[in-house]
Amino acid sequence: MERALRAARVATFVYFVLDGTLMGMWLVQIPAIEKRVGISHATLGSLLVLLGLGAFFGMQLAGRLADRLGTRVVVPAAGVLCAATLVLPGLAREPWTLAGALLVFGFCNGCLDVSMNAHAVHVEKAYNRPIMSAFHATFSVGGVIAALVGAQATSAGLSPAATLGAAGAVGIVIALIFARSLLPTATATTATATATATTAAAAHDPAAATDTRPTTKRRPVPRRIWILAALAMMCMLCEGVANDWSAVEAKNILGASASTASFAYGTYAAAMTIGRLLADRVSARFGAAAVLRYGAATGAVGLTIVAVSPWIWTALVGWAIFGIGLSGCVPQLFSAAGHTDPAAAGTNVSRVAGLGYLGMLAGPALIGWMTRLTALGHTFLLPALLLVVAAATAGILRTGSTREAEPEPELAAQRL
Repeated sequence: MERALRAARVATFVYFVLDGTLMGMWLVQIPAIEKRVGISHATLGSLLVLLGLGAFFGMQLAGRLADRLGTRVVVPAAGVLCAATLVLPGLAREPWTLAGALLVFGFCNGCLDVSMNAHAVHVEKAYNRPIMSAFHATFSVGGVIAALVGAQATSAGLSPAATLGAAGAVGIVIALIFARSLLPTATATTATATATATTAAAAHDPAAATDTRPTTKRRPVPRRIWILAALAMMCMLCEGVANDWSAVEAKNILGASASTASFAYGTYAAAMTIGRLLADRVSARFGAAAVLRYGAATGAVGLTIVAVSPWIWTALVGWAIFGIGLSGCVPQLFSAAGHTDPAAAGTNVSRVAGLGYLGMLAGPALIGWMTRLTALGHTFLLPALLLVVAAATAGILRTGSTREAEPEPELAAQRL
């Protein structure tokens, strides 16, 4: 395998780990920052919405910039900005300063999220086989690193500002070091080819040279992109439910101790990571549509087990089944969005990721509202139903298959 392509793949893994670590470092510092700023859980919940909104708008901007400037420029720039702004929540002393810090950090994190996914699409296209799920698995590895580092920093008595500042400084260095290993921007290559073709045409027909400016007319969004975005919203809504409510349900409904209840989320997260490490091989053999269809169906079965289980051990089994099933769904949707139109890969990924992220934010809130009407465990039947819908709609991934497309000409020679 060509060394440059392998280096680009390694660099993509690094940026996914970096993003997971930076976000995880903020998450593990939430209790300390909440206490220092002096806000209630309800106020913190409201401020976290700003983090999500910032990420959503950052995703939309980064997607367009990635298509215009190339991911080789946008990914390291976004990585530097995300790492640099990580310290801001640690410096906040008042609710309004924390609100501004979360908005800015969320914006930069959204930029990194979409741009690195867009670059992952280009790497996957060059390999001409599924590798997206493995990238997403390493994001979870970043969360584990953050948990370990954060625990050590807390035990050493470091303040949130010092911990986040140090992590951000390391992140800036990493983002800059691996920038050179990213794939060359396809945008520049396409522009050069277009200019060459225009010049050649002008030599034979002067009228062809009357307007060599690139068109600024906006391309219509393919209906397929909106369907993928809706599916991403459903799947990521379910992820949000697991993130925020798994331990609460185990403790308050099933009567587990606090330490045992933490295994609910831990079981789900571990199963999710393992599933993503395996999902690429499954996708290569059976296709992306099969991964989404049977993965979503499996996830629905797991979540239903959790919803109806009266025992903690069966609930843990349910969370494991849920994590395994859901693990490959979102990476397949991101990959399909990026391959639908390679010239607009960043923009399309931003649309799918943006709506998916809104689903992740809305899911926990929706479950919280539904608890006014029924028991917490029973509310899990709604996201399970959404996964059934996703499984029934999985055939959309067969349209414009990402696996059958030929790699970009300038990268084809870099594959085995």
